[in-house]
Amino acid sequence: MLGRNAKGWRICAAPFFPLMAGAALLLLPQTSHAALLEVSLAETGAVLAEIDLPDPAEWCVLWRHSVKGFEVQDCYAMQNGQMVLVWSHLPDFAAGLDHIIGRGRQISDGQGGYIIEDINEPVAGNAYILRPGSMAVDHRIHAGATEISLSRMAEHQRVRIALIP
Repeated sequence: MLGRNAKGWRICAAPFFPLMAGAALLLLPQTSHAALLEVSLAETGAVLAEIDLPDPAEWCVLWRHSVKGFEVQDCYAMQNGQMVLVWSHLPDFAAGLDHIIGRGRQISDGQGGYIIEDINEPVAGNAYILRPGSMAVDHRIHAGATEISLSRMAEHQRVRIALIP
């Protein structure tokens, strides 16, 4: 499968990814970008996806809460070449979700949920490991008009999300 996406992402899949079997690398024309967000398998380093991030570079990791089913967002930005967790949206304080005092400011989202803003927490080494859940949870990366499903590409596998300035 070969194609183009005008919003700046390339995705590759090896035959061992059941939903992506036979897929090839999607290439875009060279465009200027602020940074590259790379998703790879933590165990092997095999690149699953690359997202060209525009300037300013901002993106969110989204997923559905495994018990309540609502969407949770952790949103990042590149600040001086550093991946920084900027804010989170929690529609409810369900199991595993909470605001840690001193880590950002909690405000109402106006719909019964909460936004934790001004977290401004640098991510060590510009990368972290995430184990995407099942498609019921559907961990995704959203950048601009682009959204890719980490769960579809690597359900229950350790993936590395890295910012390359």
